[in-house]
Amino acid sequence: MADIREIAAGETHRAARALLALRPQRAGGGDLLPLAALADGQRAAGYRLVGSFEPGEDDAAAVAGFRVQENLAWGRHLYVDDLVTRADRRGRGHGAALMRWLAKEACRAGCEQLHLDSGVGPDREDAHRLYFNAGLRISSYHFQRLVGAGG
Repeated sequence: MADIREIAAGETHRAARALLALRPQRAGGGDLLPLAALADGQRAAGYRLVGSFEPGEDDAAAVAGFRVQENLAWGRHLYVDDLVTRADRRGRGHGAALMRWLAKEACRAGCEQLHLDSGVGPDREDAHRLYFNAGLRISSYHFQRLVGAGG
């Protein structure tokens, strides 16, 4: 049985292995410390982490990075920035457990909705199945454009 708990600022390194699987471009050479520092740096903007931990393990098997926000389009909502299960821990219910925790946290925080964006492609099919099974539906397109040096 997994233990689902929020990861405090001083424990962000417990989420770093999982976050590295989702955001390898944010860690220099696979080093976990810069990635943990980047995640901690977002906390001032309301970013929080919750992890799913297997018994006896210090590092999270899966993590979700999220924030509670309010805007004109969605009202008060919980937005999931990051949701990932380490490859060697997939298929054990960690993602579904985190989705249930996030929905409950959205209710506790007085949110009207829960949102997340997800990439597209064959490698995302398992993630999309998880989202559909958790009651999420595709509600919009997300557009992007590179600007500055990259655009």
